[in-house]
Amino acid sequence: MGRVNLNAAVSLDGYIAYDDNTVGPLFDYYWNGDVPFSFDDRERLFSVTPQTAELLTEVAGNCGATVIGRVLFDFTNGWNGVPAAGDHVFVVTHEPPTDWEFADTAPFTFCGSVREAVESARAHAGDRDVAVAAGEVGAQALREGLVDQVLLNLVPVVLGSGKPFFGTGTTEVVLENPSRVVQGDRVTHLLYDVRR
Repeated sequence: MGRVNLNAAVSLDGYIAYDDNTVGPLFDYYWNGDVPFSFDDRERLFSVTPQTAELLTEVAGNCGATVIGRVLFDFTNGWNGVPAAGDHVFVVTHEPPTDWEFADTAPFTFCGSVREAVESARAHAGDRDVAVAAGEVGAQALREGLVDQVLLNLVPVVLGSGKPFFGTGTTEVVLENPSRVVQGDRVTHLLYDVRR
């Protein structure tokens, strides 16, 4: 069975987005290199540095499913029915949408809890990895012991306020020393295993 990875781009002060869900300069590193890169959606093509491309290809190349929350789903409109990474998205929500135009065709499943979403994603992914979006859903998965690795894509900016990478109410979780440190341009990728 693959690993469960909690990941996102994050500011130096620990935020993954502003309060209105916009990301400001956090994703700028996706367009500051000369190596073409995409996750599973070939329509979303980025241009990153060789170092970033190598790490993201390794991480994304083994991703079978993604777990996100309802806020990210609503903000992106579920990426118009095309998973951003992996081939299936599991959305944590107590109120699945009833009028989403891609409901009948998109590989999206709506789950009532984080545990249900992660377990369903793992079953779907099999030997591949599961990506869990940082924020409240990711923090809950971490608290419940469902996360194996944490990937911080640390961007040298201070947002001042916003949505914390580890959500709110996170209890102590000990991570190992970084197993990988990759320096890109305007981003440092830090990969940690969760101590068991």
